[in-house]
Amino acid sequence: MEPDPPAAPPATVQGRRTAAITDSDREHAAERLQQACGEGRLTLEEFGDRVAAVWAARDAGELEQATAGIVAPVVGTPASTKTLVTIIGEERRVGRWRLPRSLRVYSLVGDWVLDLRGALVDADAVADGVIEITHMSLVGDLRVIVPEGVEVDLSGGVLIGNRKLELAAVPRRHGTPRIKLRVFGLVTDVTVRSQA
Repeated sequence: MEPDPPAAPPATVQGRRTAAITDSDREHAAERLQQACGEGRLTLEEFGDRVAAVWAARDAGELEQATAGIVAPVVGTPASTKTLVTIIGEERRVGRWRLPRSLRVYSLVGDWVLDLRGALVDADAVADGVIEITHMSLVGDLRVIVPEGVEVDLSGGVLIGNRKLELAAVPRRHGTPRIKLRVFGLVTDVTVRSQA
């Protein structure tokens, strides 16, 4: 009979031993990330990346890495607004901008681009797990870009126009808010994708 193979050495991070973790540890770390996201210290994309790392963590070191280095709230970040309007033109929300739990977007002979990858999500949206966006348009288009792994429900309808949902074939990132997008348009194209 052969002797048992030697036990694998404990995992280490920068020369320190790391301990095993439980689902309760992961849940606590995910809650801290949700709080940081709600406080504007993480964008929606950063939150998605980190929460995925939390649920994939195998030891305390990996869990610590997933929650380390969260920045302080950024000064000058705009307050969230619940209504966006464009008339004859194109408007964009890209980079760091504040996304409320419920947003209404209106266009009259105008187009909107909403890039949610850099958006700072309000705390109630993170807690509820849902962000609702309603778009109403008369001759205008809507383009929405979401981080990979964020689920989008597209509903409503357009008359004389197209609706496209082009999300990457990746698993949903646990803990990220679901986007509920309702569109109502006349001569309107709507495109939702997870890549620019």
